[in-house]
Amino acid sequence: MADEKLPNNQKEERPKQKVQGRDRDQKQQHATSIIRIGGRDINGELGIERALLHIKGISHDMSHAVSYAIQQKFGIEKNATLGSLSENQIESIESVIKDPVKYGIPAFMLNRRKDAETGMDIHLIGNDLQFSTRQDVSRDIAIRDWRGYRHQHGQKVRGQRTRSTGRTGATVGVMKKAAKQQLAAAAQEKGKEAAAPAKK
Repeated sequence: MADEKLPNNQKEERPKQKVQGRDRDQKQQHATSIIRIGGRDINGELGIERALLHIKGISHDMSHAVSYAIQQKFGIEKNATLGSLSENQIESIESVIKDPVKYGIPAFMLNRRKDAETGMDIHLIGNDLQFSTRQDVSRDIAIRDWRGYRHQHGQKVRGQRTRSTGRTGATVGVMKKAAKQQLAAAAQEKGKEAAAPAKK
């Protein structure tokens, strides 16, 4: 009789496990949503520090500093998922991203220090960063400085070597010294043959 009761007990336990699994899935679906921060749609399952890396203009160091500032100022843990945060908490995260200096992040971590127009240290993200970069390049080209000249002709700007990479134009191949000498010798022989009938 004990053997007969075991299968019945197992049958009773199985539906409970399925219900628990459903509850877990529903909680994950509730937490899993697309959150918009800094002009990007980010998966709600990600933690704050990891999610900030998906925003253009925020590096590993910057995301770590921003998440630390968020934890210190607003009491939101770094590992908290975006989907579990309220709208006010997401707005507070965006405020730290927009003005990091105000929340104690040092100026050397910003990506646009001493801006040409304002002269201030600011941090740009997303489309603002792309637009400002394009404006900088077009300004360099307009004033015809050396950086602008290199940009205009598609050359490397920051002093890199261009012997092996960054080649432009029709002649891209590399000739060895021996091959060059053979070509020069062949050209000299052709020149002598052409000059010999002219003397006669």
